[in-house]
Amino acid sequence: MGCLQSPNQCTAVCTYPGMVYIPPRNASVQTMAAIQRIVALRARQRNEQRRGERQGRPRSCLVEINAALRDNLAPLDVYTDAAIEERYRLLRQAILQLLEVIGGDLRRPTRRSYALSPQTQLLAALRFYATGSFLQVVGDGHGLCKASVCRSVEAVTAALLRQVPAHIHFPDTREERAPIQQQFFGRSNIPQVVGAVDGTLVPIITLHEDGHLFISRKGYAAINTQVICDHQGVFLDVVARWPGSTHDAFVFQDSAIGREAAMSKGEWRLIGDSGYPLRPYLFTPVANPQDAREAAYNEAHRLARGIVERSIGRWKMRFRCLHKSTGGLLFTPAKACAVICVTAMLHNIAVRARAACVPEGEEEEEEGDGGDVHRQVEDQRAQDRQAGVEARRRVIADFF
Repeated sequence: MGCLQSPNQCTAVCTYPGMVYIPPRNASVQTMAAIQRIVALRARQRNEQRRGERQGRPRSCLVEINAALRDNLAPLDVYTDAAIEERYRLLRQAILQLLEVIGGDLRRPTRRSYALSPQTQLLAALRFYATGSFLQVVGDGHGLCKASVCRSVEAVTAALLRQVPAHIHFPDTREERAPIQQQFFGRSNIPQVVGAVDGTLVPIITLHEDGHLFISRKGYAAINTQVICDHQGVFLDVVARWPGSTHDAFVFQDSAIGREAAMSKGEWRLIGDSGYPLRPYLFTPVANPQDAREAAYNEAHRLARGIVERSIGRWKMRFRCLHKSTGGLLFTPAKACAVICVTAMLHNIAVRARAACVPEGEEEEEEGDGGDVHRQVEDQRAQDRQAGVEARRRVIADFF
């Protein structure tokens, strides 16, 4: 509405929607000013009325109902121990311990708009890790919307990621390595082994930019994850940072454990499949065994290395968000790598607590090691390989 300075400048003034007042031609300036004040007052009243309608608009009944259910029917208070372990893949005590550790990071500074409690956020994230289902489906089971589940998974993943070093730890001292070496030697007769190394593909969403780098040898976008586990199936090291097209041998050589193993001076070694280069600190199977001793070594090597393949299978079955059957992690690579590390930590917690492995009737798909495809690694140095051959020959001669 413009300012009306004289009667000749305006012929009609709207005083109310649907009603028009036409001032007389001889109206004075004072009359026009009064009309302006009336119009301004009516406009102010309409704005206040609209504002009041917005503030008084009732909230959806489902919001209050879901909030009441979350506060009064918490899953940890309703479900039995077996039901909790089946749904969240962890024991009740383990969940409570995690809640005590990260509860402060998840607690909201206000209770406005029915803020989610740390327990609700943690259980929603664990349910997503365990099932790998759509966020909306996970939210339906906890009285949450899709956006709330997404924020909960992101917050819980960030909080748990800071706890990973406390649960995934490679043995640094001889005292820590000695029990593991004794167990591996008792099972395989191969000395100084502290772990078995292998790579696995965790499917992710196909990217629009640089998506070809993440396409694995199996034809889908993935993160090539390297894991090292001990004789109990506990992960000692996890490297989740390389796209699916990266070779396992490169991931190992570029990792901190790979560089540390190269400087171990024979104090400890790892075992891996034929996709890795043969080194004094990394034993692989004999490609073409020529006698009974080499065949016996290959059999012992297979039995010792089987623990890492079984651990990867149990890890993916326990947390189905990593499994290809659920469509993989529909996150960016950075978030996917964080989820991989967090679920590896949760797997260690479950193994140490002797939680049930997987529900009955579920089986892990054959992962494959790619040894036939990449049997010879391009960047192998002849000197290092010869040293590995000599070290392996001495072990075969002395122990088989």
